Amino acid sequence: MTISKFKLEDISKIERLIKLSDSHALIPDEYIPWETDVKESIYMPNHIISLQGHPLFDTLTSQEIKELGRYELAQVMRSYAWSEGMACMIFNRRLLKLDPTSIEYQYLVKELIEEFRHQDMFGRAIRLIGAEPVKSTWFHNILSKLHVKFLPKSYLFLSVVAIELVTDIYGDVLRKDENVFLPIRKVSELHHIEEGRHIYYTKLWLKHYLDNASFFKRTTYSLLVATSILFMRSMYVRVENFEKIGIENPKKYAKAAKRQLKKKFGAKMLGDLMKFVDDFNGFNLITKPFWKLILNAKFK
Repeated sequence: MTISKFKLEDISKIERLIKLSDSHALIPDEYIPWETDVKESIYMPNHIISLQGHPLFDTLTSQEIKELGRYELAQVMRSYAWSEGMACMIFNRRLLKLDPTSIEYQYLVKELIEEFRHQDMFGRAIRLIGAEPVKSTWFHNILSKLHVKFLPKSYLFLSVVAIELVTDIYGDVLRKDENVFLPIRKVSELHHIEEGRHIYYTKLWLKHYLDNASFFKRTTYSLLVATSILFMRSMYVRVENFEKIGIENPKKYAKAAKRQLKKKFGAKMLGDLMKFVDDFNGFNLITKPFWKLILNAKFK
């Protein structure tokens, strides 16, 4: 996209975002009380732990639940750091095609700075809670490489905003629950504030494409958002984390947790993402069944 694809009023909005990045920079070393003692705090509220709501959850002790929350938090934060690394690859590739004086170049540099700080922040949070996350699967690694290398720019930016909206699902719960370990709340709060600017910018960037999209494009855009959600969700539940808490038959628990998380995502966690897709008329006779199938999405 060249600067001409931004409307005049959009340029002034982007200039304001740049000023906010400069005047309201949030530095993790200063913003987050890293030295706080965990004491009686929890790592994740029970209702967003994958297995919660399934009968097997009631077989766990309170300590096993707390530990499962700790490992799942590490898994979620690893997925956030990893996905933001992918976004940085997309933005850096975009920068090579831009003039350094353009408004798009200026903003993307600001966003990259913030995204790199976020990756460092998530890594530090994982180290703080002392839970080694499970690495991405070969499938995730190959798919992400193909995604970044071959998708057109509008699809890449659309996947970025979709994943940013996914990351805010857990972050919104974590930052608002006072029982959650304070550094984790502040990590989620910092990320929410800066990610809000990133989402706003990316939606402005995409507006030209979404407003002028054909039926085919709106369909493929919707399918991409759905698969991006599935991609992120599929990294949250790993059998290794059930092995770590010492229960018998961890595969049984992990299988149940994946089914339960799909159920909860469809019922309670897709609101903002479905509204985003609905805003560009991305739901039709092709996409609705797909969203129901892979995400258990609920339509009125």
